[in-house]
Amino acid sequence: MLRPATTADAEPMRDLVRAAYAHYVPRIGREPGPMADDYAARIAAHQAWVLEQDGALAGVLVLEDDDSGLLLDNIAVAPAAQGRGHGQAMMRFAEAQARRRARPRLYLYTHEKMAENIALYARLGFRETHRMTEKGFARVYMEKPL
Repeated sequence: MLRPATTADAEPMRDLVRAAYAHYVPRIGREPGPMADDYAARIAAHQAWVLEQDGALAGVLVLEDDDSGLLLDNIAVAPAAQGRGHGQAMMRFAEAQARRRARPRLYLYTHEKMAENIALYARLGFRETHRMTEKGFARVYMEKPL
């Protein structure tokens, strides 16, 4: 069940994201941005959703709305819940949100060293738009026109 996050979810969201992204730290040489995000602020801004399965937090989704589209800022699945289709379910939800909000595209970015993410997003219909270094991270931007 995917639902808007509540203030009680902030710490569990942070813990889930830290666990989900931990294996990237050695690869990119530092913690990815989502590991340091302020989830209480994301919740207060109505940008965060959580996926629950059997009463436990299984996924986190952060969406930012702007005039150019809907930014999928973060999508994370708890390590113990990976491989069960939760990530794709949250991606479908994000796309549905973009359509519901009449946004022309869903877009995202990932680190250039997260090659499996880039390949996954391409399989889901995203195309690379550009690369840039931002906040010290080498990012690959991708979009899915709607």
